[in-house]
Amino acid sequence: MDSNPDVHIGWRRIGLVTLGLILVGLGYLGVLLPGLPTTPFLLGASYCFYRSSPRLHRWLRCSPVFGRILHDWEVHRGIRKPVKIFAVCMVATVVTCSITFSSLPVWLKVTIGCLAALGITVILWVPTVGKPDDA
Repeated sequence: MDSNPDVHIGWRRIGLVTLGLILVGLGYLGVLLPGLPTTPFLLGASYCFYRSSPRLHRWLRCSPVFGRILHDWEVHRGIRKPVKIFAVCMVATVVTCSITFSSLPVWLKVTIGCLAALGITVILWVPTVGKPDDA
């Protein structure tokens, strides 16, 4: 296939490609839905494609939507500051609106708030990539 000796064949390859495509779909949903994370799905898809399809792995890494996020993670093991700021603001805004304007039970509002706080903590915990123009 290519120089990667870890590329699987047969049913394992089909399973990894299928899972990778599902994870990419969830990653796209994560771009549109602020409560759904994008990066973990992309990292999972990259892992699946790396082990099953060099062509799909290249496609994902060259994606105009996801390529830079994957590059930052693979090279710097972090996320750029503007991406972090956007993610935190979106989570805070959507969760605040959900809690304020919904008729959910109080226990569910508290649960949503705690999960949002956990998500924001994880975003802030991941290392920040130094310069925005760093490539």
